[in-house]
Amino acid sequence: MSVFMILRIALKALGRNKMRTALTMLGMIIGVAAVITMVALGTGAQTSIEAQIQSAGTNMIIVSAGNFNMGGVRQGQGNASTLIPEDAQAIAQLPGVQYTASQSNMRGQIVAGNQNWNTQVQGTDVDLPLIRSWPLKEGAFFTPQDVTTASKVAVLGAVVRDQLFDPMTNPVGQVIRISHQPFTVVGVMGSKGQSGMGQDQDDVVFVPYTTVLKKLRGITNIQQVQVSAASAGETTKVADNIAQVLRVRHKIQPGDPDDFMVRTMEEMANVRKEATQTMTALLASIAGVSLLVGGIGIMNIMLVSVTERTREIGLRMAIGARGRDVLLQFLVEAVVLSLFGGGIGIALGFGVAQGVTLWQGWPTAVSSNAVLVAFGFAAMTGVFFGFYPARKAAALDPIDALRFE
Repeated sequence: MSVFMILRIALKALGRNKMRTALTMLGMIIGVAAVITMVALGTGAQTSIEAQIQSAGTNMIIVSAGNFNMGGVRQGQGNASTLIPEDAQAIAQLPGVQYTASQSNMRGQIVAGNQNWNTQVQGTDVDLPLIRSWPLKEGAFFTPQDVTTASKVAVLGAVVRDQLFDPMTNPVGQVIRISHQPFTVVGVMGSKGQSGMGQDQDDVVFVPYTTVLKKLRGITNIQQVQVSAASAGETTKVADNIAQVLRVRHKIQPGDPDDFMVRTMEEMANVRKEATQTMTALLASIAGVSLLVGGIGIMNIMLVSVTERTREIGLRMAIGARGRDVLLQFLVEAVVLSLFGGGIGIALGFGVAQGVTLWQGWPTAVSSNAVLVAFGFAAMTGVFFGFYPARKAAALDPIDALRFE
């Protein structure tokens, strides 16, 4: 018997009891729809969580000067003059590096009119807001031209802005003095609160690092380079490449200690990894339970079908149908139920996911792999749970089947 003929008979048999067939498929429809919806919500949540963690600096790498001995005294982070702007430029050329920002910091007295405030002056580069995902509240960050020409421009943190200017005053365009030198305010950063180390990230003034080097401190070395990897997964590899490049540039011999420190946000990366693993395990559990319930429903209805059609099976076998033909017929019926239910479930899952996005504003995302896996599981469920009823039908004795009442 051809596969086409078996499929035709299976469809006709399923069509005789449309309500029962629909109710049987309902279990598979709900199961697959639940899988698609959970995957959509889970993937969207992971994407959102990763974006939030990345904005907190998971893919950030800190390269600091220091970490070497001099005269028996071990120099700590940032205490050496071993990093120069050209090192930052070399790091920026490495594959996997998205942004870099050289840093040279100092403390200074900031004066605006009759107000003054002692705070940290952070010399940095134009990529800092992109590395840290820090928004500006007013004005703009300084430009590459400002860095190249060591311009006297400043961007105020929220705390400094509140300490130096009246709440009703727009500080952009105003002149402040840093270490007795005039600087023009070009922007104000949005409030960011404290860092994980307890440092107030709003109590700071940002200026071009070249301005700090040439006009405030009179030095040629930088203290740090903040680096942003293109993705959180590449952070460790990029950090290793940075270390190799700096060892070559600083002519450090094999076996000698580094005169710099490269640190990544490992703790945040581990949190991201654990969150992803937990989400994956949760989705796998939900998918397994949903499809198991749908499969049990298919097995139950197929066993009922075998019992109801015992005389039909006996008649088919009496006129020449082989056991494998009967086995294949009932197996195809189970697979058809699963695939039809799986297809409808996929469409329903897409609809529910989109509805959740529209009604609740939660991010959702369904990948093509998730659809293929759901459809494949539906087919496998039909084969697995349909095999026992099909084998039971194929094993019937024709004479006993014809006598069945």
